[in-house]
Amino acid sequence: MGLELTLPVIEVDYEQPLDAAEGSSACSTRHAWARVPPEPGPKEREALKARIRRLLRERDAVMVSHYYVHPDLQDLAEETGGLVSDSLEMARFGRDHAARTLVVSGVRFMGETAKILSPEKRVLMPDLDATCSLDLGCPADEFDRFCAQHPDRTVVVYANTSAAVKARADWLVTSSCALDVVRALNAQGQKILWAPDRHLGDYIRRETGADMVSWGGACIVHDEFKALELELLKQQHPAARVLVHPEAPADVIALADAVGSTSAILSAAQRMDASEFIVATDSGMLHKLRTLNPGKTFIEAPTAGNSATCKSCAHCPWMAMNGLAGLAQVLETGAGEVHVDPALGLRARVPIDRMLAFTAALRGGQPVDHLVAGIGAA
Repeated sequence: MGLELTLPVIEVDYEQPLDAAEGSSACSTRHAWARVPPEPGPKEREALKARIRRLLRERDAVMVSHYYVHPDLQDLAEETGGLVSDSLEMARFGRDHAARTLVVSGVRFMGETAKILSPEKRVLMPDLDATCSLDLGCPADEFDRFCAQHPDRTVVVYANTSAAVKARADWLVTSSCALDVVRALNAQGQKILWAPDRHLGDYIRRETGADMVSWGGACIVHDEFKALELELLKQQHPAARVLVHPEAPADVIALADAVGSTSAILSAAQRMDASEFIVATDSGMLHKLRTLNPGKTFIEAPTAGNSATCKSCAHCPWMAMNGLAGLAQVLETGAGEVHVDPALGLRARVPIDRMLAFTAALRGGQPVDHLVAGIGAA
């Protein structure tokens, strides 16, 4: 196996306001500091959807929504000719679509990536404050110093990072292509500097045997899945298959029947001969899983974080900031526009384009060795 060097775990503090009724810290991420919009009533929901459909046509705009956002935003994207997918396909779709305006329902780094790939387009988000713990936990200046300490390593960063961190990287990856990219780099003898998710980095190291130095970040959702609680749930559902995202801790991954990105989890659920599944990723995924598999049952994997009183609160508070009202407002007013410094965007685009070229070659059954040769520090 490859060498493992990991920074100390990076803890990012998040405001957890007291529950007004109980005077204790709230468990569900719905009650984190993020400004989660209230659920509209049936009439308001339909009115907002009709308004958004009209504005999309008038603004020559298309929606791209992540699997983790509200089902309304997922459904509306598909109904209007947009896309619901993981961050890799969102980036590819936005780049290739003819619309002059992209509306990204997700978190900040997704909007930035869309703008980097389509600098000539207007990129809007329902709430620009929707961020990511992995992004917050990897400040660009600290990451630059970390890279400078390891000048002999090829820098591979996960998509859940700022434009400035991407600009410092040799390669960008998503969870759907990270294993393939690192395998190819490792086959050419390149040593890897990985950031920011330590669980995903550790999974990649175990699977590839690559020599890796890892940043110490974690996703606040996936980090909360617990192996003990999952084992107990499996005892209650002995026929259930377990689907796990590789941002989860290693002991949770060890209990999985399938490990992979959001798109891989969807594929596994459709492919596997089972009627019941336990899913260890953001609960926003359950909408698409249930839509595509109407005869199957999907159960949220349990979490049990510090001060938790629930068995599952696995939903990103920042993904939850995306709502119909915010989407309608930004289309109406032009607020919520994503801006990336053009010079920074040009540098950040280099590793993104490498990833897209690499994944396109893989899909086409073409060799990839020439795409990784001579790139990076090794």
